Formats: sequence, C-alpha cells, structure tokens
Amino acid sequence: MVYAPVPDDPSLPPIRINLFSDTQTRPCRAMRQAMADAEVGDEQLGADPTVNSLCDRVAALLGKEAALFMPSGTICNIAATLAHCRAGDEILAHETSHIVSLEGCTHAALGGVQIRPLPGSNGQFTPDDLSKVLRPPDRHLARQTMVSVEHTTNLGGGTIWRQSTLDRIAALAKANGLATHMDGARLLNASVASGLSPREMVAGWDSVWIDFSKGLGAPLGAVMAGSRGFIDEVWRWKQRLGGSLRQAGICAAACHYALDHNIDRLVDDHIQAQQLAAGLSRLEGIHVQPPETNLVFFDVAGTGISNEEFAAGLRRRGVLMSIMGGRMRACTHLDVDAAMIEETLDIVRDLLQQHAAGVDDERPVYSVAG
Repeated sequence: MVYAPVPDDPSLPPIRINLFSDTQTRPCRAMRQAMADAEVGDEQLGADPTVNSLCDRVAALLGKEAALFMPSGTICNIAATLAHCRAGDEILAHETSHIVSLEGCTHAALGGVQIRPLPGSNGQFTPDDLSKVLRPPDRHLARQTMVSVEHTTNLGGGTIWRQSTLDRIAALAKANGLATHMDGARLLNASVASGLSPREMVAGWDSVWIDFSKGLGAPLGAVMAGSRGFIDEVWRWKQRLGGSLRQAGICAAACHYALDHNIDRLVDDHIQAQQLAAGLSRLEGIHVQPPETNLVFFDVAGTGISNEEFAAGLRRRGVLMSIMGGRMRACTHLDVDAAMIEETLDIVRDLLQQHAAGVDDERPVYSVAG
C-alpha cells in the first residue's frame, strides 16, 4: 500500500515537511532559468540539440554506446522489457522490485511477458537464488530472456547492491543467454554512497537508466543507455508508446543542470536520512532499518499505532510520509534540510506522547510549538 493524502483537504494544514518521496522535489530558480534558456528542436526527429547532448553525456557517464531521453523511469522499464523480450517470455526479478509491484502489471498487459519473482532480503537476490531458477530451454515452459535488478532497492530499504554480487549475477545471466537490465532510478545515490562510479556499477548490464525527477531534482525525465542496436529498438517502442516528444530540450536542460549541480549534494540526503533514522530508533516501539542512502523504512507496530493512523497523525501536523510494503517510509531530498529532520522528530515524539496519553488526535496541528 502507498499512502497518499486526500488532495486539497481544507481541514488539513499545508504540507511543510514533505518526506513522501524524492519525486516531490521542485526545480530551483536556477534550474528553471536553464530550462527557459534551452536551445530546442524536434526531439522526435533527433533535432533537439539539448536532448542530444544530454543523451551523449549520460551514455558516457554509464559507459554505453548510446542513450535516449524518456519522459519517466517507468516507460524506460516498459520499453526495455518490450525490446529485450517477446510475448510468452519470462523475466527474473526480485519480488519487491518496481516492475513487479509498482507498474500496474504493464509488462504482462503490453508485452505478454511473465515475471518470476525471486526472494531475498533487502530487495536483493543472490547469484545462488538466480542459479536455482535458471533452466535449459524447454518448449513446455516460458523462455527466460531477461534478468532485472533495481538499484538502489526501493521496497528493500534503499539498499546498495554489492558490486561483486551485481557482477556475478550479470555473468551468470549472460552465460545462460539472458539479457541484463538495471532499473537505475536511484543509481547515482548508490554511486555517491559507495564511492564507485556509475560506469563501474553498470559495466555488466545491457541496459540501464537513471531518473532525473527524484534526488536530482528535475521536474521530469529519465535517460536509458545501452548498445546502439538496443537503443534503436527502444526508439521504436518509445514511438509506439507515445513517448516521443517535440521541443524536449526544455526538460533536458533541467537534467543537464542536475548533472552539474545535484549529484555531489546527494550525500546531504544520506546524512539527513541517518539523522532521522537515529532519532526514530531512540523512540520506544519504533524499529528502524538502518538506511544506506536516502530512504528510511521503519515499523511502528510496537507503538500500538497503525501505519495509517501514524501517517494521518503526521499529516495533520504538516508532515507527509508514505506507507510502502507494510512499513512507514521517509525519503530525504534536496527540499528537506537538517532543521526539518529535527522538527519531524519532535512531531513524532508529540504524536506518540498524545497517543500514550489517550488524547483525541483529530484536530489539525501546524507544529509542536503551536
């Protein structure tokens, strides 16, 4: 379940601290100016210079031959699946991965493929887990054509795959004739936290994309990279899916700005996630998964408050969080600062104290201080 508030509810205060997702970031004034100043052309015809330079830049960043601009990360996953697979094929992915849990069964609906969910802690499976489900070709069974990983893991807690694990999984897949695809929505978070370059992290993967509308702070956009032949095929699916654009350089300029200014600062989000996790872990009844990047997952069952009650109580106090995979999730990003984290912890303490005292908590509250 993903918790979202009723929009424009007049009984609720404005959202002052938005920890719902890093997709909630808004372009800063300088990014907006870069968008306004962008040189543009017809992206569908390959004539938008700002889009073209962004694709070249991301291809180089990821060590791939070519890249293309997409409106969103979800369409990247869909187009990659359609390019790698045929109807009746099977994809191997973790049971909590985005393509399994958060894309509306699109891969079956549009591609006629099935996804075999693999178990594993923290959103990750092991090479042994993969080896156990690989099988020789059999006309009675679905053809296995693609292995997919998500980096960082979302429902797994924003965890970072060990590079040795990624390398072994990719090698095993290729030895068995399978394509390798990486959902790199928060790949740059993993790169900053681990100290490995994006190129190193994705070396064994046939296709990979990065999202600009999360921690990088752009209003939209993702770029997928791979071989020239693969990107040519994805272009066909981009056209079929209605993803081709016109003067998209306005959007690509925001992505250029993000690459120039918003990668190194991801470390601030990781520090604030650790700050929030440390504060929450000191509160009785709350169990926190130690964050590795900018996602903080925690369980409030020990407080006697349900996830829905907890999220609603925060929302009445102007703080927005989500519920994902049966746990609370807070996501730090460039529109959240250290003072907001401390205020959030004060608000959580107030919520728990009022619950323990049996106080009716139906009124809107703007802040702990009133």
